[in-house]
Amino acid sequence: MHIRTTATLTTLLAAGLTPLTLPAATADAAPAKHGDDFNGDGYRDYAYSSFSAREGGGVTVVFGTATGPGPTQKRLTQSSPGVPGTDEADDMFGEVRAAADFDGDGYGDLAVAATGENGSQGAVTILWGSASGLSKGTTLPNKNPGRHNYMGKDLATGDFNGDGKQDLAVINESMTYVYRGPLKRSGTTGPVTKLDKTTGFYASALISGKVNGDKKTDLAIIGDVVNPEKIASDAWFIKGGASALTPGKTLRLESQSGNGGSTERGGDGVIADFDKDGYGDIAIGTSLHSKHKGRVSVWYGSSGGPSRSTRLSQSTSGVAGSAENDDEFGSSVSAGDVNGDGYADLAVGVHGEEIDGKDYAGGVHVFKGRASGLSGAGSQWFARNTPGVPGPLEADDAFGGLVRLRDADRDGTADLYVNAGYGPLRLPGSPSGITTTGAAAYDAMPIGGFLD
Repeated sequence: MHIRTTATLTTLLAAGLTPLTLPAATADAAPAKHGDDFNGDGYRDYAYSSFSAREGGGVTVVFGTATGPGPTQKRLTQSSPGVPGTDEADDMFGEVRAAADFDGDGYGDLAVAATGENGSQGAVTILWGSASGLSKGTTLPNKNPGRHNYMGKDLATGDFNGDGKQDLAVINESMTYVYRGPLKRSGTTGPVTKLDKTTGFYASALISGKVNGDKKTDLAIIGDVVNPEKIASDAWFIKGGASALTPGKTLRLESQSGNGGSTERGGDGVIADFDKDGYGDIAIGTSLHSKHKGRVSVWYGSSGGPSRSTRLSQSTSGVAGSAENDDEFGSSVSAGDVNGDGYADLAVGVHGEEIDGKDYAGGVHVFKGRASGLSGAGSQWFARNTPGVPGPLEADDAFGGLVRLRDADRDGTADLYVNAGYGPLRLPGSPSGITTTGAAAYDAMPIGGFLD
């Protein structure tokens, strides 16, 4: 799934790290191990949106090192040499991004949306990786041009037909288009499949991953369902296949009776194996549930696709706190193995949490994976007033507005990165889970650059 941020910070504190030595390109390189290794040096890189008031958007890449994001950076806009389009206000170039080695040359590439392009028709550009990182770009063919269609509203990558080539799923208006790889610098693609559930279903978010245990990537499309009697939010499962994508089950995420109103309109989500049974499970945050109390729906995978489902919230037994209006539990979710036990764990942001009378102070829950799946048992809670967490407890900090679990230092445990209005921070993973020992705050670190 995409990452949306509007960070304007362009520096990252990384004291003591040395600049990268970039490798020479090879003509017969194998596909990149990591889709976000844009310079092919074996380390994952970090791409985030960086906007200014006078331009239509941009992407800043922070190159990875053995100890995580390093000091070397590169920024691209639609004014950069070789990047298609014109840098215009409100293009929103870079707000939505997804990484993969689309042409199989050994360098990760970056799909970048500009939803405001051409009267909000939208556009998607592939920025190509190279030994020096991302450089020239190619615009993806628009299969559904029209004003206010916002092509690129969300993006997701994967090998949906199992042929070893990376594909790209793109929301365009209310529908999803899957462009089969390889995607070429000439602008050519494989066949394009349109996925349109039914009249009244408006796709708003995409989640890709392997759910049924085969080698093909599957897709979950989140969307609003609107009719005269009800507004609802659904997750629609699409099974990957060698010859075709097969529409499957639907999970109702939220219902709201009556005319008007709003449901989740999107929903952050991830696919990971929380019960370590070999099948990917779909976790979807729906932060507007029940007067913005929020909850997370977990749809467990099986050989036949998603099967049983459970819900997590601050009303779940063993979870710290209580479900309150405007908490927005589930506004951001992320998966990773925080304790190295082989089970995926789940971080859930609760950026609206009121703490000690301070509105929107915010916090983060970490749910531990186990054979029975996710539950409140043994879950962890972190906020600014947790002992060892850097920074003061402040109103409107919105701690947990964006959360990411990622093993950036490759020690076998995922660390928790938390964005907040008064400064982001990192809490390390450990055999016992997330710890405040070694916690670090940053003056500048827009964690939306972690594209997983």
